[in-house]
Amino acid sequence: MASLKVRDYMRPRAVTFTADMSMPAALDKVLNAQNIGGPVVNEKNEVVGFLSEQDLLNRLVQVSYHCQDTHSVGDCMRVDALTISPEMSVIELANMMQEGKPKVYPVVENKKLVGIISRREVLKAIRDNLDNCFKHQL
Repeated sequence: MASLKVRDYMRPRAVTFTADMSMPAALDKVLNAQNIGGPVVNEKNEVVGFLSEQDLLNRLVQVSYHCQDTHSVGDCMRVDALTISPEMSVIELANMMQEGKPKVYPVVENKKLVGIISRREVLKAIRDNLDNCFKHQL
């Protein structure tokens, strides 16, 4: 399994946000894409943060209670977004995910966002590997 690379299982199209995007616009993007969040990128497509459903929930509860929206994605995104390389081993990523790390990782190459990978894609990689293992045992 160590030969399986993130590049082979990542989704090349990630739902992205910008720091100046309004919270309602970010919410619409998350709901329409049915994702649990996504990277916040700058004009150079470099990851500058991450916005999760939890981040949205925390901020939008306050916004809806007061019926005021003066916040942007930059106000509530996590600036310490963990990113990974497309050359990383899927098994290494699976081990990271078991330790309570994020469920979704932006994939970055040469400082640019090239995709995203979640637990679902990691599980697909593991399934493919198991299928190959059992085929060779027959």
